[in-house]
Amino acid sequence: MLAKILSKYWWVLLLRGIVSILFGVMAYTSPGITLAALVLFFAAWVFVDGIVEVVAAVGGRKEHENWWVLLIEGLLGIAFGVIAFQAPEITALVLLIYIAAWAVATGVMRIILAVRLRKEIEGEWLLALSGLASILFGLWMMARPGAGALALLWFIAAWAIVVGAFLVILSFKVRGFGKTPASVAAS
Repeated sequence: MLAKILSKYWWVLLLRGIVSILFGVMAYTSPGITLAALVLFFAAWVFVDGIVEVVAAVGGRKEHENWWVLLIEGLLGIAFGVIAFQAPEITALVLLIYIAAWAVATGVMRIILAVRLRKEIEGEWLLALSGLASILFGLWMMARPGAGALALLWFIAAWAIVVGAFLVILSFKVRGFGKTPASVAAS
């Protein structure tokens, strides 16, 4: 079951949440950041997030037939990270498109995952809510591309912190999914 994968790799969600929060805090504390540095920070964030997601998916592929949902989200993160690393001199508009597309794509994948988990776990709404936050953020960025990436830095930081917080909370909820009353008593 997918709940078993999440329970086994709860630390992956925790790590993703922490990295997301750190990225958001770094963006808040460095408002004078250059566009190239912002691109590199974003690239590193989504690349690491994607790798961690792929590891969790591949590690749980024997336990659940829907492991590919996690794999796709991870591969999207890696792809966006590589694209951003290869072109750090991109314009603010292109950066907005990268970030917005990544936010929408991963948001959709999180909602799909939450729907698949709704009968298996409690708290799947947190995953769906993080997906909805990502989609809304991505659509908002697409609707306001002329504002420039640096002007939207505060919103990027807020989005990263909100999504990270949801993932951290969810990680502690899924940590106990694999424990049955018998296994808890034996612990």
